[in-house]
Amino acid sequence: MTLTDLQWGGRFASAPEPQLLAFGSSLGDDLILAAFDVQCSHGHVIALERGGLIVAADAAALHAALDRVAGEIVDGTFAAFAQGGAFEDVHGAIDARVRELVPAHAGESLHAGRSRNDQVATTLLLYARERADRGARLSLAIANAFLERASSSLERGSLLAATTHWQPAQPVLFGFWLTAAAQPFIRAAGRFARVKLDASAFCPLGSSALAGSSLALDRDAAARALGFTAPSRNALDSVGDRDVAMDLLSAVTRATVAASRPSEEFVIWSTPAFGYAQLDDSAATGSSLMPQKKNPDPFELVRAAGARLIGALGGALATTNGIGLSYHRDLQETKSLIVRGTEHGLAALDAFSRALAHLAFDEARMTAHATTGFTIATDVADALIARGATARQAHRLVGTHVLAAEQAGRALDASDLAALGETAGMDGFTAPLDGPTSVAAKRTVGSTSPTAVRDALAASRDDVRTLREALG
Repeated sequence: MTLTDLQWGGRFASAPEPQLLAFGSSLGDDLILAAFDVQCSHGHVIALERGGLIVAADAAALHAALDRVAGEIVDGTFAAFAQGGAFEDVHGAIDARVRELVPAHAGESLHAGRSRNDQVATTLLLYARERADRGARLSLAIANAFLERASSSLERGSLLAATTHWQPAQPVLFGFWLTAAAQPFIRAAGRFARVKLDASAFCPLGSSALAGSSLALDRDAAARALGFTAPSRNALDSVGDRDVAMDLLSAVTRATVAASRPSEEFVIWSTPAFGYAQLDDSAATGSSLMPQKKNPDPFELVRAAGARLIGALGGALATTNGIGLSYHRDLQETKSLIVRGTEHGLAALDAFSRALAHLAFDEARMTAHATTGFTIATDVADALIARGATARQAHRLVGTHVLAAEQAGRALDASDLAALGETAGMDGFTAPLDGPTSVAAKRTVGSTSPTAVRDALAASRDDVRTLREALG
């Protein structure tokens, strides 16, 4: 590369050392931003023309060239062009390609009044807006998939021994568990929607390097053309602000972590010891050594992706810690972590959604084991409290009977209720001893009772519908 190839080469007496130029290049991370940089450049051409800085013919030529580059991005030829040169970033590669396609005076005007500082900041916001929309739609699709399964499972009355500490805790409707699994994705969609809204607020384009421009750029026209509400208020802040992009990575991380949690349960439920779930052949993988193996790999990888994104988010935040206002080259690392993390997280959410569609549940087996491990013990204690016992008394009395039944190798039964009633002085004492009676006995809003689950399902569907409408 010669000095004339560099946008900043005029001030230097010698070309940069190739190895150092390669070290400073962000092209490998930037290529995914190419389409968004083209959008940004269209906006800048509008600002130049409306400001009287280029004539209509040159503006038309630049727009046409940018449209051609957009097509080359889609068909892959631009990536080959960019990787074939010694470009510092995708922005320089696009500038070079446009200059090949238009008359020299027009091509050399494209960067007038623009710095890569405001260019990168604007491009990242355009990227964040599109990826936030994608993340929201993926999250809503996952939530809806859980809700659809919850609805059908609720009609069957299927049960599950819900756990804490991975120990059997209380029987619940499986539809209750499925509705619970949907909630984090509804919240994730809300976070993505807020990122999309924030990414459409203030347009940095026209901030130039950090102080604005002496040229009469029409920032309002550019902002409108790019779908922003208004130009940014302070150029110094705009060029170094990565808050929205960071919020995007945070939203992706939170959504991926949300997917990691049911993934953990699906992996465990797929073991023969549980036998509650199985991936069909379209989503599972096998072993290169053990012929019998059928592994739930997609859910294991999603589980690991959550950890990877936590690291990416922490790293991205760390790159912005302590740097002064305006742009610093540290932010190139910030961009890399945000883009790579976002792409991997969205891929993990897509994989989770696809794998979920291939997952079958053995609801009969779940229901058969719903009361295994004395899961109705809390119902018995609650029944004692309802008849006047204190919580501590009830806990102690029922715990004593659980211990005796465990030692005898049996479940709690009517003989235990009779003995408890006699000990507590409660004639005709009764309590749930089976799963359906247990879930039907729940009275509180948000519980696992069939009525509460139906209400939660309806409310969750309303939330999904509202968010979809907001996304447009």
